[in-house]
Amino acid sequence: MDAAVRQNQTSEVFANYQIPPNFLDEVFRAPGEVHPHYQAVYQQFLEFSKEEFKTLNEHAKMSFFNQGITFSVYSDKAKGVERIFPFDLFPRIIPAAEWAKVEKGILQRCVAMNLFIQDIYSNQHILKNKVVPADLIFSSKNYLKAMIGVKPVGGIYNHISGTDLIKHSDGEYYVLEDNLRCPSGISYVLSNRVAMKRTLFQMFRQFNVETVGEYPQELLATMQSVAPRGIDAPTCVVLTPGVYNSAYFEHAFLALTMGVPLVEGRDLYVDKNFVYMKTINGPKRVDVVYRRLDDDFLDPMEFKPDSMLGVPGIMAAYKKGNVNLINAPGTGFADDKAVYTYVPDIIKYYLQEEPILNNVHTYRCEKDDDYQYVLENMDKLVIKPVDESGGYGILIGSKATKEQISEFKTLISENRRKYIAQPVMNLSTHATFIEGDDQFEPRHVDLRSFCLLGKDRQFVLKGGLSRVALKKGSLIVNSSQGGGSKDTWVMAEDGASQSMQQNGSMEQSMTLNGETMTMGPQGMSIGTQGSMSMGKPGAE
Repeated sequence: MDAAVRQNQTSEVFANYQIPPNFLDEVFRAPGEVHPHYQAVYQQFLEFSKEEFKTLNEHAKMSFFNQGITFSVYSDKAKGVERIFPFDLFPRIIPAAEWAKVEKGILQRCVAMNLFIQDIYSNQHILKNKVVPADLIFSSKNYLKAMIGVKPVGGIYNHISGTDLIKHSDGEYYVLEDNLRCPSGISYVLSNRVAMKRTLFQMFRQFNVETVGEYPQELLATMQSVAPRGIDAPTCVVLTPGVYNSAYFEHAFLALTMGVPLVEGRDLYVDKNFVYMKTINGPKRVDVVYRRLDDDFLDPMEFKPDSMLGVPGIMAAYKKGNVNLINAPGTGFADDKAVYTYVPDIIKYYLQEEPILNNVHTYRCEKDDDYQYVLENMDKLVIKPVDESGGYGILIGSKATKEQISEFKTLISENRRKYIAQPVMNLSTHATFIEGDDQFEPRHVDLRSFCLLGKDRQFVLKGGLSRVALKKGSLIVNSSQGGGSKDTWVMAEDGASQSMQQNGSMEQSMTLNGETMTMGPQGMSIGTQGSMSMGKPGAE
C-alpha cells in the first residue's frame, strides 16, 4: 500500500480521535498524522479491527488477573476495594535523546536531595546561609529530631526516589513532585512489560526498547552496597505492614524478585542493638531492611508507642550502625510540597549546577502575598496539601464548584502551612483505549520515574510508570483515584545492546544468588524455571 495512503488510513478504533486544543498529544500532531517516533507502532495498531483490539484488550486484562496484580482504592465511594490494575496496550514511547536529558535531570535532583537531607540532619549549612527557611523544615511533620547526627552507611538517605514528571504543552518535562519515602509503583512497571509481551510480543520484539527487568537486581545491589561495615554477605529483607496494606502486592513482588525474605514486624526482634529474624533454624541476623511502613510505625520505642507493625528497638540498632534502613527515617520533610519550591535553589547550592528539569511555579499559602493571590485566583489553580500523596486532598479550581472552593478557602485559612497552589499544567495526552466506547481517545498522562542511590553506585530505570487519567478530562492520574497505566518504552540508541539476555522467545533472564529469574510472555519465574511463579500455574 502506498505510504501516503497508509499515513491517512485510520482503523475503526482511531476513527473518532480528537486532539484536544491547548494540549500536547504525544501520539498525534494532527488528525491521522502521528509523531515520527510513533509511526511504526501506529502502523501496527492500524492492522487491528475493533473486535480484534477488544479481544487483545481482554487478553491483557486476563494477564493482570492471572498475575494477581491489584491495588486498593480508598475513595469515598469505594473504600478499600481491591481492583485489577487498569492497563492500556498502546505504549508510551520516549526517544533515546529525549530520555537522556530526563535521566540526567532525575539523577541530578536525587543526588542534590540526598545532600540536602544529610545537611539538615548534620551541620544545617543551607539553613544558616538562608537558602531555605529554617522554620519551613522544622515545621514539617516529617522532620525527625531522632535523625539528628545520624549518618547512614555511604551517607545515603534517599536510596529510592520516585520523581513525578509531566510533559507540558510547550514540549518540556516538568517535575510535579518528589517522592522520597519509599515510593510505590515499580511492580506495575515490570508487570506492564510482562502483560505487553504476553499480548503483543510479536510486535514488541520488532522494537529496540530498553529493558526494565533489571530493577530488582539493581535494588538488591543497592541494598547490599549500604550494609553495615564488615558484612560481606548481608542479609536483606523487605518489611511490610502486612496483607491489608494497599501495596502488599508490591512488597511481595519485590521480595520475590530480589530473592529475599518478606517479613512483618513480628518476624523481627532486637537483641543488644542487633536485629534478628526468626527462622526455623534459629535467629538470623538482619543487616539491611527495605521497610515499607511509615516512620511513625517503625519503632514503638521511638515513635508511636501503640504501633503493632514495627520492630521495638530497631532505631537504636540503626543509630549504632548495626542495621541499615531503606529509605532512612525522616526523609519526608524533603518531599514536602512547600520545600519543593526550593529544589532549584537546593541543586544550585550543593552541586553548583543549573537544574536540568523544570519546576512548576508554586505558591506557598504560608506567605502573605501568595496566600492573597491564591484566595483571589482559586478557580485557576490546583490546591494541594503539602504532606499527602496518592492524589488525596487536591482541589482543581477550574473543575470545582463554588461550594468546594469556599470549603477549601476555610481549610487553607485554618492551616496555611499545609497548602500550596500551582497553575493548572497542561498535562500531555496520549491515545488510550476506552472500554465501552471501544475506541482510542486522548487521556492525560504523567510519568513516575525510579532512581536508586547506593554507596558508590547510582541507577535510573530507563522507563517508569506512565499513569493515565482514565476519566475524560481528568488531570488526576493516581491509581488510588482510579487511574490506569501504560508500558513506557524508552527507545535504545541505534546499535545499543540490552544489558540482559533476551532470546528469540522474548524471555529475559538473569542469574541471582545461583538462581535464575526469567521474565517473559509466560510470566515470571525464579529458581528452576517454573518452580516459583508470579502467575497462577497453568493459567495461560
